[in-house]
Amino acid sequence: MHRFGIQRVPLQPTIQSNSQLKSKTIARTEQSFRDHLRSAATDSQELKISKHANERIQERNIHISDQEWQVVTDKVFEARSKGVNQPLVLMDQAALIVSAKNATVITAMERTEAKNQLFTNIDGTIVL
Repeated sequence: MHRFGIQRVPLQPTIQSNSQLKSKTIARTEQSFRDHLRSAATDSQELKISKHANERIQERNIHISDQEWQVVTDKVFEARSKGVNQPLVLMDQAALIVSAKNATVITAMERTEAKNQLFTNIDGTIVL
C-alpha cells in the first residue's frame, strides 16, 4: 500500500482588518504614482526629428540654432498642454509641421516655400 505523510499546519490565521489592507494598498499606489511622477519629471522634453523631416531640412539647407530649437520645443510642449496635437510652427527661416502628441517634427520647409502652401490636418499655429 501507499504511505501518506501528514504534516500539521498551525491554525493561527493572520487576520488583517480592512483599514490595514487599505493602508497597504494606498501605500503601494502612492509609491507607484511617486515613481511614475519622478520618471516623468526626469524625462527631458525634447523634440525628435523624423527621417522625412531630417531629409527635408538637409535638402533645403535649413539651419536652426540650438537656442531656436529650444524655443520651438518649449512652445510645442506648451501647445500640447493646451490640447494642440499637430501645430504648424512658423519661424523666420522655416515652417515645421510637428506632432505634439509624439513630440516629433514631421516635415520642414523654407519659409518662402511655405507662402504658396496649403496646410491641412493642423489644429494650431505657433508663430515665432
